[in-house]
Amino acid sequence: MLEHKRHTFFTPHLLRGLLKVSGRCRNKYGMTNKRQRAYRYGISAEKIAGLYLRCKGYRILAERYRNTQGEIDIVALRGNTLVAVEVKARRTLAECEESVAPWKQQKIARAVEGLLAGQGAKLGLAKYSQHDIRFDVVWIAPKRWPIHVKNAWRV
Repeated sequence: MLEHKRHTFFTPHLLRGLLKVSGRCRNKYGMTNKRQRAYRYGISAEKIAGLYLRCKGYRILAERYRNTQGEIDIVALRGNTLVAVEVKARRTLAECEESVAPWKQQKIARAVEGLLAGQGAKLGLAKYSQHDIRFDVVWIAPKRWPIHVKNAWRV
């Protein structure tokens, strides 16, 4: 009988031990595992929210839109209304309710202004005035349907 040599491969546990830096496990981008999981959870929540809004009849114009003023998770259109949607994913819906702080609301509002002034002109969004813009929030919690809060705040 032929004897097979056992090859030792690096397992994730071995690699995790090799990459440890000051008690934290980091990937090649400098993110810890916990932070990376939270980032992936947020991205998947935004995808779920986008699919949910599409099913409700919204037309998604942009996802994860960024400019110098801020970031908008989802930019959507419904009828003549431009909707800026902030997606919040938490463990419970109670945590979601308190998650959009006033400073975050202002940052999203500035990002919408930048969108309409700059790149929005190229996309044909310049025609929307202040009264045609709405700020919504979609709350995502595990094992629950998404909750869409229309007109969550005003600027």
